[in-house]
Amino acid sequence: MTALTITLTGISAPFIPYSTQAVMAAAENAPVYKTRAEIPAEYKWKLEHIYSTTKEWEQDVEKVEKLANEFTKHQGKLGNSVQSLLQALEDYTAMMRINDKAYVYANMALDVNSGNSELQKLSDRVEKMYTLVSEKTAWVQPEIVSIPDDKMKGFLAAKELAPYKVFLEDMLRTKPYSLSKEMEELLAKSSPLGNSPANIYGMLSKDVKFPKIKDENGKEVQLTRANFVSLLESKDQRVRKEVFEVYYKALTGFQDSFAQTLGAKVKADNFYAGARKYNSALEASLTPNNIPTSVYNELIDTVNEHLPLMHRYIALKKKMLGVKELHMYDIYVPIVPSDDKYIPYEDGKKMVVDGLKAMGDEYGKVLAEGMQNGWVDVYSTDDKRTGAYQWGAFDTHPYVLLNYQGTLDDVFTIAHEMGHAMQSYYTNKKQPYISSNYPTFTAEVASTMNETLLFKSMYANAKTKQEKMFLLNQYLENFRSTLFRQTQFAEFEKAIHEKEQAGESLNAEAIKKIYLDLNKKYYGKDMVSDEEIAMEWARVSHFFNYRYYVYQYSTSFAASQALAKQVLDEGKPAVDRIRTNFLEAGNSAPPIEVLKAAGVDMSTSKPIEQAMEIFEETLNELEKLVNEK
Repeated sequence: MTALTITLTGISAPFIPYSTQAVMAAAENAPVYKTRAEIPAEYKWKLEHIYSTTKEWEQDVEKVEKLANEFTKHQGKLGNSVQSLLQALEDYTAMMRINDKAYVYANMALDVNSGNSELQKLSDRVEKMYTLVSEKTAWVQPEIVSIPDDKMKGFLAAKELAPYKVFLEDMLRTKPYSLSKEMEELLAKSSPLGNSPANIYGMLSKDVKFPKIKDENGKEVQLTRANFVSLLESKDQRVRKEVFEVYYKALTGFQDSFAQTLGAKVKADNFYAGARKYNSALEASLTPNNIPTSVYNELIDTVNEHLPLMHRYIALKKKMLGVKELHMYDIYVPIVPSDDKYIPYEDGKKMVVDGLKAMGDEYGKVLAEGMQNGWVDVYSTDDKRTGAYQWGAFDTHPYVLLNYQGTLDDVFTIAHEMGHAMQSYYTNKKQPYISSNYPTFTAEVASTMNETLLFKSMYANAKTKQEKMFLLNQYLENFRSTLFRQTQFAEFEKAIHEKEQAGESLNAEAIKKIYLDLNKKYYGKDMVSDEEIAMEWARVSHFFNYRYYVYQYSTSFAASQALAKQVLDEGKPAVDRIRTNFLEAGNSAPPIEVLKAAGVDMSTSKPIEQAMEIFEETLNELEKLVNEK
């Protein structure tokens, strides 16, 4: 029952899949810092804005633990009266606000200085605090759900509980699927079994060993999970083919183990859904988040209707690469040469601020001041966490972690993470704590909207045909890797759950056939769906770690395209509507309603269709430039 605000961009694809060669070229000019102490203060986030000393942090940790132990005084009393429930929720809110602040401080401090033993102790300390809070509040939702319907109806109508109405309704939504106390305890005790496939997958993935291969210069390189995609960017098709074949050959050697693991995960999903009387694991996954299953199904159906557009794009890639046959190992090769010049961070910041001018002066002012005043941690060191994310608590300003190397991809990452930061800023400014934690379904919309606005601005100012072609292709690649590819994953996930629910076997050959057939459908006749790609599911960790999660990448992307278009077409009225009804909304209403109020109705197929129109317009433009004499 925690409300910790966290948005980690590590789970989503960056806007421009810039080539590794470009990263290396730009990085040659990037500043290099061996230790954190070497980095100028203006390029480090200011955690002292949260706590000026570790002693202050320790005092809050002790306070949270005291409040957690005292919180059990409310157990058994939540249904007594409006006042009893209100007092418990107010105490919960007060405790969690301090909990969140202490938690993010300790973990962010360690993320930028992981080799510091004192910070490791802080992280361990705060994890124990967080576990205690979880244990001491675990009884709350079952007790609220057990309150008789008539009494709860009166509670929800009470003026005093109005700030907590959505919070309570989110809990009560699963009441029809709640079981007896004894059954709930039994399912809770069995949950480690349901989590076992994810743990097994993690260990199994480490057991797969890959051979060395020769790169385009004839140098031996150890193939790993980490460098697999970068090696597929090689301009030498021999390298790409060899990397692709030996990688999937290694996975195929463990195909039965991977299949048994995935099959166990699917069985667990279906078992828990059935035990709670859901019609399917899909319904069990979406209902708690107040998302109709029709949203999932309409996404798949609408993308399927527009697959001919994807096939046109694949045909264009084949033409531009000049290959007789286009294979799956050719998919990552850039088809338009890129400008690998280094972009200093100050220039990157300016590009983002200028590129987001369509969001208005007030948005731009907060954006610029945030990047100037301790929100962002910019440069890498050996003991800094990789990747990028935005995090923070209700009582802190947003914080953004980067590992900036000066590529155009890094500039778009700034726009992406600051999109998260601005949503958190506006939400925390407008909403009370209890409704400030915006859900996953809307979490990636603001970030990808920023990326789209930046792309549109850059394209409008592009000077050369080459620059325009490069930007158009990367925009199309984002459609391919997000809207199409993640929907392909969503369709695969649905197919394997339905197959198991029907009592059919999920052996390796069955899973591979489902995946290969979908790959052929999505990529079309101009792509050779090499038989090795049938094992790609074994390298997609989301299938093993989550349940019906990936579809949200596609829906968020489609929603962001619609909102970006409204900003550019309507100007201030759209900006005001999006800020008021979306950026400031948090979790004050169901996510579908929040987006609808902002101007995009995800309960219909219209946003997906509009995104496909934008994809077609972009494809037309690139084809036109390619065919120009």
